[in-house]
Formats: sequence, structure tokens, C-alpha cells
Amino acid sequence: MMKAIIFDMDGTMVDNMMVHNQAWQIELRKHGIDMSLSEIKEKIHGVNVELLEKNFGDRFTAQERIEISKQKELRYQALFAKEIKLIKGLGRFLNELHTAKIPMAIGTAAPPENVEFVLNHLPIKPYFQSILHSDDVVNGKPDPEIFIKSAERLGVDVSDCLVFEDSITGAETAERAGCDTIIVTTVHEAEEFSNFNHIKRFIKDYSDMTLSYLQEHFAF
Repeated sequence: MMKAIIFDMDGTMVDNMMVHNQAWQIELRKHGIDMSLSEIKEKIHGVNVELLEKNFGDRFTAQERIEISKQKELRYQALFAKEIKLIKGLGRFLNELHTAKIPMAIGTAAPPENVEFVLNHLPIKPYFQSILHSDDVVNGKPDPEIFIKSAERLGVDVSDCLVFEDSITGAETAERAGCDTIIVTTVHEAEEFSNFNHIKRFIKDYSDMTLSYLQEHFAF
């Protein structure tokens, strides 16, 4: 029996991952790193300062990693502000869950300024009892810390949470947390998740996602 829902944000609630990739491509070029969008999609994901260190070692100082991260997010926000919207069907779905008093959380690897950016543009904040971002955890995804903390804030066991995610890293995070998962295929194809056994469904958007479906398949 499921008791609560945890949503990732980028790529799961808003279809913005290509905008992130474009912002990274532009920012990295400023520092002499020329990567294709497909390379960025494959390698540049997670907490900004962590991914910079992981991919480029000591090429940048700690302070440079912070500044690059800041400038990348400013560029992303400037690009995405013109087109920001919820993924199709999500607004209706959130309202249905909220009316049914299903506890909900956002657990994202995004930095706080990007979470604030999305929530300032879209009227969804009242739906969530917990909103956690990269600054709220010691260990970023795929460590399950953010989902565990989200569940604690909702007052349920993490294994009683259904997770909505979009990425391979997010799927691994949910698996390590012991959560059943639904994947939104904004970034990856279903075939790319063949190594996971906890994924219950793939959706391209929320058009067909309803409370009755969750009640039937997850005993909400």
C-alpha cells in the first residue's frame, strides 16, 4: 500500500532538461570545453559542483566550480523563462491528488535558486508538504538521502512512497530508496531503463495519469 508521492522536478514536472543542456554547453564553451549536446546529456547531470569535479577533476578550483554553476543557472533561467510550463496533464493530476489529501513532496537535485524559479512561475507550491533541493542533503542523487528525508517530512516510510522520475540517476536513487517508480520519458527512452526492476510504468506526460489508476495499481 502506497501512502505518499515524491516528484523529481527537472524533466519530471517541467520539460526543461534540453534547456539545461544548452545552458551547460554555452557555459562550458566559455571555459574552453566544447561538448556536444549528446555528450552533455550523458555526462553532465547531478549537483552542479559535484558534476564539475567528477567530469573535470582539478581543472577548476572550488570557487570556480561555484561561479560556473551560478552562471550556468542564470543562463538556464533566462532561456527557460520564456517557455516554462508544467508537463501536459500534471496540473490536473496534482489538483486531483491534493483534493484527495495524498501527501506529496518534491525531491530534486536542482539548486535552491532553480526550485524557487520554477515555483515562482507556476502555482503549485501549495500542493506539497515538503520541498527539498540540493542544499538540503549531504549526498546528492543517486544517494537516496533526498527521498528518505522527503518521506520523513511526509511522516511515512520511504518504501511507502511512489516516485516520479525522468533520469537514469533518478531511477537508481529511487531503487536504492526502495521505492516503486514511474518514469516520465522526457529525456530517456524506456529501453534505457532495462536494468531496473522497480519501474512500474513509463509515461510521456500525465494525460492519462489519475488517482483511480494509482488506487488500482498501487493501493493508494
